[in-house]
Amino acid sequence: MTVENHFTNEEAAHLTAQAVSFSFGENWRKFTRSLNPERIHSAQESLKDSFGFSVLKSQRFIDLGSGSGLFSLCAKQLGASPVISVDIDPSSVACALHLKKALGDPPDWEVLRGSVLDSDFLKKVGPANRVYSWGVLHHTGAMWDAIANATQLVAPGGLLCLALYNWPNRVAVHLALKRTYNRLPSIGKVVLRSAYGLGVLGVVLIVRKRSPLAYVTEYDRKARGMSFWRDVEDWLGGLPCEFAGPEEVTAFVERRGFKTRRVLIRPPGANNEYLFERLG
Repeated sequence: MTVENHFTNEEAAHLTAQAVSFSFGENWRKFTRSLNPERIHSAQESLKDSFGFSVLKSQRFIDLGSGSGLFSLCAKQLGASPVISVDIDPSSVACALHLKKALGDPPDWEVLRGSVLDSDFLKKVGPANRVYSWGVLHHTGAMWDAIANATQLVAPGGLLCLALYNWPNRVAVHLALKRTYNRLPSIGKVVLRSAYGLGVLGVVLIVRKRSPLAYVTEYDRKARGMSFWRDVEDWLGGLPCEFAGPEEVTAFVERRGFKTRRVLIRPPGANNEYLFERLG
């Protein structure tokens, strides 16, 4: 860990305090235009793996921060019932509603607009056997409150899947790049996205000795059904953001009556993935 990594999330929040021009929901709108059966299958496999291949059929499923609605769709197709999609961004809500309609508007799929930080709203949502929040809670501006609230949505014996940013090697640089992106006009955002994405692909070519085209193609086919360029935009624009290491996350959640089933540790700055089971 470098000296720069000794930031608190309060210091990180101070560094990101500014008007944010990026909309997660609008980025998800772009993503849903590229959805196809192959992406959906990849997302289904990812969702099954995230829950340790535990049964989803007939389980009440909450997609907390549903984004594109893709994983709500996958949960429904895998037999979860009912499915509740929750997001605060109206464009993300629209994405989930669009996918719900495309599936025939099933009555046991509910799409709600609300915040994970709103305890009164979450009480109305009620507990579920499967709660899924992938790459969301670190963007709320109050990550630990969001995690605590997410744990309260899990029924006894139920499972909670979280993905949260691991601490990056250079926090100040990481956040400065995001702040810069949010300050740029539209054409500047295009230039920075292109430069950043091509930089990543350059590393793939030079360091990993892999074809950038093959990397993007494989990414689009296998990475949870996601899109390389949509993820580039999501990463650059995503403020506010906070970070957490696996030890602090597992300790925090276990104190709330859970046991840790699995932790997948990713590279610095990427999403660590956690699977917890509620005791009792």
